Amino acid sequence: MKLKDLLYGLVAVAAVSSCSSPKTVLPYFTDIETVSSGTFPMDGYMTTIKPDDELYISVTSVSPEATAIYNVPVANPATRAELPITTNPAYQTYRVTSEGYINFPELGRLHVAGLTVEQLQAELTEKISKDVDNPLVTVELVNFQVNVAGEVQNPGTIPVKRNRFSILDALSAAGDLTPYGERSKVLLIRETNGKKEYVHLDLNSSELLTSPYFYLQQNDYIYVEPNKVRQSNSKYNQDNAFKLSVISTVVSAASVIASLVIALTVK
Repeated sequence: MKLKDLLYGLVAVAAVSSCSSPKTVLPYFTDIETVSSGTFPMDGYMTTIKPDDELYISVTSVSPEATAIYNVPVANPATRAELPITTNPAYQTYRVTSEGYINFPELGRLHVAGLTVEQLQAELTEKISKDVDNPLVTVELVNFQVNVAGEVQNPGTIPVKRNRFSILDALSAAGDLTPYGERSKVLLIRETNGKKEYVHLDLNSSELLTSPYFYLQQNDYIYVEPNKVRQSNSKYNQDNAFKLSVISTVVSAASVIASLVIALTVK
Protein backbone atom coordinates (compact mmCIF):
# COMPACT_ATOMS: atom_id res chain seq x y z
CA MET A 1 0.00 0.00 0.00
CA LYS A 2 2.87 2.39 0.76
CA LEU A 3 4.27 1.96 -2.75
CA LYS A 4 0.84 2.57 -4.27
CA ASP A 5 0.34 5.73 -2.17
CA LEU A 6 3.79 6.95 -3.20
CA LEU A 7 2.99 6.51 -6.91
CA TYR A 8 -0.31 8.40 -6.52
CA GLY A 9 1.55 11.18 -4.74
CA LEU A 10 4.12 11.49 -7.52
CA VAL A 11 1.38 11.64 -10.16
CA ALA A 12 -0.41 14.38 -8.21
CA VAL A 13 2.77 16.44 -7.87
CA ALA A 14 3.49 16.09 -11.60
CA ALA A 15 -0.05 17.20 -12.46
CA VAL A 16 0.17 20.26 -10.22
CA SER A 17 3.57 21.16 -11.63
CA SER A 18 2.36 20.90 -15.22
CA CYS A 19 -0.63 23.11 -14.46
CA SER A 20 1.46 25.78 -12.77
CA SER A 21 4.31 25.84 -15.29
CA PRO A 22 4.41 28.87 -17.64
CA LYS A 23 3.02 28.28 -21.11
CA THR A 24 3.78 29.96 -24.43
CA VAL A 25 0.97 31.25 -26.62
CA LEU A 26 1.56 29.31 -29.84
CA PRO A 27 -0.66 31.08 -32.43
CA TYR A 28 0.46 34.25 -34.20
CA PHE A 29 -1.57 37.50 -34.14
CA THR A 30 -3.86 36.47 -31.29
CA ASP A 31 -5.31 40.00 -31.14
CA ILE A 32 -7.18 39.46 -34.42
CA GLU A 33 -8.00 35.75 -34.17
CA THR A 34 -11.69 36.50 -33.56
CA VAL A 35 -11.93 38.92 -36.51
CA SER A 36 -13.18 37.24 -39.68
CA SER A 37 -11.55 39.69 -42.12
CA GLY A 38 -9.79 43.02 -42.37
CA THR A 39 -7.06 45.01 -44.12
CA PHE A 40 -3.75 46.61 -43.24
CA PRO A 41 -2.13 49.51 -45.10
CA MET A 42 0.73 48.71 -47.49
CA ASP A 43 3.81 50.89 -47.23
CA GLY A 44 5.28 50.09 -50.65
CA TYR A 45 8.58 49.04 -49.09
CA MET A 46 11.35 47.97 -51.46
CA THR A 47 14.89 46.90 -50.57
CA THR A 48 17.48 49.59 -51.25
CA ILE A 49 21.11 49.16 -52.24
CA LYS A 50 23.63 49.58 -49.43
CA PRO A 51 27.42 49.94 -49.18
CA ASP A 52 29.24 46.60 -49.56
CA ASP A 53 26.34 45.12 -51.54
CA GLU A 54 27.17 43.04 -54.62
CA LEU A 55 25.22 43.79 -57.79
CA TYR A 56 24.93 41.74 -60.94
CA ILE A 57 24.37 44.00 -63.96
CA SER A 58 24.08 43.01 -67.60
CA VAL A 59 23.16 45.04 -70.67
CA THR A 60 21.77 43.51 -73.86
CA SER A 61 20.00 44.68 -77.00
CA VAL A 62 19.08 43.49 -80.49
CA SER A 63 22.65 44.37 -81.43
CA PRO A 64 24.91 42.57 -78.93
CA GLU A 65 28.00 44.28 -80.31
CA ALA A 66 26.51 47.68 -79.38
CA THR A 67 26.17 46.74 -75.70
CA ALA A 68 29.35 44.69 -75.37
CA ILE A 69 31.26 47.70 -74.01
CA TYR A 70 28.87 47.86 -71.03
CA ASN A 71 29.57 44.30 -69.94
CA VAL A 72 32.77 43.20 -68.24
CA PRO A 73 33.28 39.46 -68.83
CA VAL A 74 34.51 37.26 -66.00
CA ALA A 75 37.96 35.77 -66.56
CA ASN A 76 36.70 32.45 -65.22
CA PRO A 77 32.87 32.25 -65.39
CA ALA A 78 32.93 29.06 -63.30
CA THR A 79 33.81 31.14 -60.24
CA ARG A 80 30.39 32.76 -60.43
CA ALA A 81 28.46 29.51 -60.73
CA GLU A 82 27.46 29.54 -57.06
CA LEU A 83 25.78 32.95 -57.21
CA PRO A 84 21.95 33.03 -57.17
CA ILE A 85 21.65 34.74 -60.55
CA THR A 86 18.64 33.96 -62.70
CA THR A 87 20.01 35.55 -65.86
CA ASN A 88 23.26 35.18 -67.82
CA PRO A 89 26.07 34.69 -65.22
CA ALA A 90 28.87 35.39 -67.69
CA TYR A 91 29.42 38.97 -66.57
CA GLN A 92 31.14 40.57 -63.62
CA THR A 93 29.38 41.68 -60.45
CA TYR A 94 29.94 45.09 -58.92
CA ARG A 95 30.79 45.71 -55.27
CA VAL A 96 29.28 48.89 -53.83
CA THR A 97 31.96 50.95 -52.07
CA SER A 98 31.66 52.23 -48.50
CA GLU A 99 30.70 55.62 -50.02
CA GLY A 100 27.94 53.98 -52.08
CA TYR A 101 29.51 54.01 -55.56
CA ILE A 102 30.22 51.49 -58.33
CA ASN A 103 32.52 51.89 -61.31
CA PHE A 104 30.52 51.00 -64.40
CA PRO A 105 32.00 50.57 -67.93
CA GLU A 106 31.74 53.70 -70.08
CA LEU A 107 29.56 55.49 -67.53
CA GLY A 108 32.23 55.74 -64.85
CA ARG A 109 31.61 56.26 -61.13
CA LEU A 110 27.92 56.05 -60.23
CA HIS A 111 26.31 56.60 -56.84
CA VAL A 112 23.88 53.72 -56.27
CA ALA A 113 23.41 53.47 -52.50
CA GLY A 114 19.85 54.31 -51.47
CA LEU A 115 18.38 53.31 -54.84
CA THR A 116 16.15 50.31 -55.34
CA VAL A 117 17.14 47.74 -57.94
CA GLU A 118 14.37 49.06 -60.20
CA GLN A 119 15.56 52.65 -59.84
CA LEU A 120 19.14 51.75 -60.73
CA GLN A 121 17.90 49.71 -63.67
CA ALA A 122 15.87 52.69 -64.93
CA GLU A 123 18.81 55.08 -64.46
CA LEU A 124 21.21 52.84 -66.38
CA THR A 125 18.65 52.32 -69.13
CA GLU A 126 18.24 56.08 -69.53
CA LYS A 127 21.99 56.71 -69.73
CA ILE A 128 22.74 53.83 -72.11
CA SER A 129 19.78 54.72 -74.37
CA LYS A 130 21.73 57.80 -75.49
CA ASP A 131 24.05 55.52 -77.46
CA VAL A 132 22.11 52.25 -77.85
CA ASP A 133 18.59 51.70 -79.17
CA ASN A 134 16.24 49.93 -76.73
CA PRO A 135 18.82 48.50 -74.32
CA LEU A 136 17.68 45.84 -71.87
CA VAL A 137 19.34 46.34 -68.48
CA THR A 138 19.16 43.68 -65.78
CA VAL A 139 20.13 44.45 -62.19
CA GLU A 140 20.08 41.89 -59.39
CA LEU A 141 21.13 42.07 -55.77
CA VAL A 142 23.42 39.08 -55.27
CA ASN A 143 24.22 39.17 -51.57
CA PHE A 144 20.73 39.54 -50.04
CA GLN A 145 20.55 37.05 -47.19
CA VAL A 146 19.23 36.90 -43.63
CA ASN A 147 20.17 34.75 -40.65
CA VAL A 148 17.68 32.98 -38.38
CA ALA A 149 18.79 31.35 -35.11
CA GLY A 150 17.33 30.04 -31.87
CA GLU A 151 14.10 28.12 -31.45
CA VAL A 152 13.25 27.44 -35.10
CA GLN A 153 13.13 24.11 -36.89
CA ASN A 154 15.96 24.85 -39.34
CA PRO A 155 18.24 27.67 -38.15
CA GLY A 156 20.80 29.07 -40.57
CA THR A 157 21.43 31.52 -43.39
CA ILE A 158 18.58 32.09 -45.85
CA PRO A 159 19.40 33.45 -49.35
CA VAL A 160 16.78 35.90 -50.62
CA LYS A 161 15.88 36.13 -54.30
CA ARG A 162 13.28 38.89 -54.27
CA ASN A 163 13.20 42.54 -53.32
CA ARG A 164 10.64 42.30 -50.51
CA PHE A 165 11.19 39.65 -47.84
CA SER A 166 9.38 39.81 -44.51
CA ILE A 167 10.15 38.35 -41.10
CA LEU A 168 7.26 35.91 -41.67
CA ASP A 169 8.93 34.77 -44.91
CA ALA A 170 12.18 34.23 -43.00
CA LEU A 171 10.53 32.23 -40.22
CA SER A 172 8.66 30.13 -42.78
CA ALA A 173 11.90 29.44 -44.65
CA ALA A 174 13.42 28.34 -41.33
CA GLY A 175 10.63 25.81 -40.82
CA ASP A 176 8.67 27.99 -38.35
CA LEU A 177 9.20 28.27 -34.61
CA THR A 178 9.40 25.22 -32.37
CA PRO A 179 6.81 24.91 -29.57
CA TYR A 180 9.55 26.21 -27.24
CA GLY A 181 10.07 29.50 -29.14
CA GLU A 182 9.01 32.68 -27.31
CA ARG A 183 6.67 34.26 -29.84
CA SER A 184 6.17 37.50 -27.93
CA LYS A 185 9.86 38.46 -27.94
CA VAL A 186 11.69 37.78 -31.22
CA LEU A 187 14.97 39.70 -31.49
CA LEU A 188 15.93 41.44 -34.73
CA ILE A 189 19.46 42.86 -35.10
CA ARG A 190 20.19 45.20 -38.02
CA GLU A 191 23.12 47.29 -39.14
CA THR A 192 22.11 50.86 -39.94
CA ASN A 193 24.55 53.63 -40.82
CA GLY A 194 27.47 51.72 -39.35
CA LYS A 195 25.68 50.95 -36.06
CA LYS A 196 23.98 47.82 -34.75
CA GLU A 197 20.37 48.39 -33.76
CA TYR A 198 18.06 45.85 -32.20
CA VAL A 199 14.34 45.52 -31.59
CA HIS A 200 12.06 42.92 -30.03
CA LEU A 201 9.07 41.94 -32.16
CA ASP A 202 5.82 40.41 -30.90
CA LEU A 203 4.46 37.73 -33.22
CA ASN A 204 1.26 37.58 -31.15
CA SER A 205 0.41 41.17 -32.12
CA SER A 206 -0.95 42.27 -35.49
CA GLU A 207 1.02 45.52 -35.09
CA LEU A 208 3.95 43.55 -36.50
CA LEU A 209 2.30 43.73 -39.94
CA THR A 210 2.70 47.50 -40.07
CA SER A 211 6.03 47.67 -38.23
CA PRO A 212 9.02 49.29 -40.03
CA TYR A 213 10.85 46.05 -39.20
CA PHE A 214 8.30 43.77 -40.89
CA TYR A 215 10.33 43.73 -44.12
CA LEU A 216 13.91 42.57 -43.72
CA GLN A 217 17.11 44.08 -45.03
CA GLN A 218 20.40 42.58 -46.14
CA ASN A 219 22.17 40.60 -43.39
CA ASP A 220 19.42 41.02 -40.78
CA TYR A 221 19.81 38.62 -37.86
CA ILE A 222 16.73 37.08 -36.23
CA TYR A 223 16.93 35.26 -32.90
CA VAL A 224 14.00 33.38 -31.39
CA GLU A 225 14.75 32.98 -27.72
CA PRO A 226 13.66 29.87 -25.78
CA ASN A 227 10.62 30.18 -23.54
CA LYS A 228 10.65 29.52 -19.79
CA VAL A 229 9.75 25.85 -20.25
CA ARG A 230 12.78 25.23 -22.48
CA GLN A 231 15.05 27.16 -20.12
CA SER A 232 13.73 25.25 -17.09
CA ASN A 233 14.21 21.92 -18.85
CA SER A 234 17.73 22.88 -19.88
CA LYS A 235 18.64 23.93 -16.32
CA TYR A 236 17.11 20.72 -14.94
CA ASN A 237 19.10 18.59 -17.39
CA GLN A 238 22.32 20.48 -16.64
CA ASP A 239 21.80 20.15 -12.88
CA ASN A 240 21.10 16.44 -13.20
CA ALA A 241 24.14 15.94 -15.40
CA PHE A 242 26.29 17.76 -12.83
CA LYS A 243 24.88 15.72 -9.95
CA LEU A 244 25.43 12.50 -11.88
CA SER A 245 29.01 13.54 -12.60
CA VAL A 246 29.63 14.29 -8.90
CA ILE A 247 28.09 11.00 -7.81
CA SER A 248 30.14 9.11 -10.38
CA THR A 249 33.32 10.81 -9.15
CA VAL A 250 32.48 10.07 -5.51
CA VAL A 251 31.68 6.43 -6.29
CA SER A 252 34.92 6.06 -8.25
CA ALA A 253 36.92 7.62 -5.41
CA ALA A 254 35.21 5.43 -2.84
CA SER A 255 35.95 2.37 -4.96
CA VAL A 256 39.63 3.31 -5.14
CA ILE A 257 39.82 3.93 -1.39
CA ALA A 258 38.05 0.64 -0.63
CA SER A 259 40.48 -1.20 -2.88
CA LEU A 260 43.46 0.39 -1.07
CA VAL A 261 42.00 -0.47 2.34
CA ILE A 262 41.44 -4.08 1.32
CA ALA A 263 44.93 -4.33 -0.11
CA LEU A 264 46.49 -2.92 3.09
CA THR A 265 44.34 -5.15 5.31
CA VAL A 266 45.31 -8.30 3.41
CA LYS A 267 48.99 -7.42 3.78
